[in-house]
Amino acid sequence: MVKVSDLWDYLKLKKYTFCSSVPCSMLKKLLDSGIKDPEITLIPAVKENVALGLASGAYLAGKKSCVFMQNSGLGNIINALTSFNLIYKIPVLMFLTWRGFESKDAPEHLIMGEKMAPLLDLLEVPHRLLTDSYRDDISWAIHEMDNKSIPVALILKKGILR
Repeated sequence: MVKVSDLWDYLKLKKYTFCSSVPCSMLKKLLDSGIKDPEITLIPAVKENVALGLASGAYLAGKKSCVFMQNSGLGNIINALTSFNLIYKIPVLMFLTWRGFESKDAPEHLIMGEKMAPLLDLLEVPHRLLTDSYRDDISWAIHEMDNKSIPVALILKKGILR
């Protein structure tokens, strides 16, 4: 398990202080903590493509940025990813909660839970699970973004954050 404050501390150390998010029950503690942190700019968004747009704009303004959303939002950002971020090489660190993991969730999350990784592969968006070795995972993601200049996804299973 990853302590929310430790995750924020590491993101701040790596200069990822501008974030946008769409609510997800799995992210509640993380988002609540980020909103209260004066070193973090966390902008709530009404839809995932808006969150990606905000983070992308922050990148263009010279900030390292990240997005927090559930994997169901991946469907809402495909056009922005393919027609903007991937084409114009705009990296954003994406944290996607894995709703529907192993068919253990509400019915509306099951298909995306099964299709998320293949969809990210199809889009050629590098991705991996966020683990207890979250520093290594984030460092890997930053390395991928630095080398490819495209968004990278870290996937959060239920229970990884405490």
